[in-house]
Amino acid sequence: MAFNDPIAELLTKIRNAKDAQHRYVDLSFSKIKIKLLEIMKNHGFIENFLVNEEKHKVRVFLRYNRERESVLKGLTRESTCGLRRYISYNEIPRVFNGMGLAILTTSKGVVDGETARNLKVGGELLCTIW
Repeated sequence: MAFNDPIAELLTKIRNAKDAQHRYVDLSFSKIKIKLLEIMKNHGFIENFLVNEEKHKVRVFLRYNRERESVLKGLTRESTCGLRRYISYNEIPRVFNGMGLAILTTSKGVVDGETARNLKVGGELLCTIW
């Protein structure tokens, strides 16, 4: 199945796997997905991910607490193919008072909101995670 928006595909598949309480989810491979997954892993929203470059697949292991509740509560795609959302560094949202995460693509690469604020660079607001 072909998707026009690989970021929306990533977020939707992770959201559906989280709601069904799956241990992992398999995705197609792309560089921007890997950068998004690295940011999510560094901030503790996912447990780990494995890349199989031969099959062009990525396996994402979701993170749960002891009561088998997902660490991820929500994922939203902010900038879509039909409506791009560009913001400056002082407009970067604080998701859930800093408990969440905004991910942007900037001239410095794909970074989280706090890093973009510190670097004083704006860009396209890809998604928010909490």
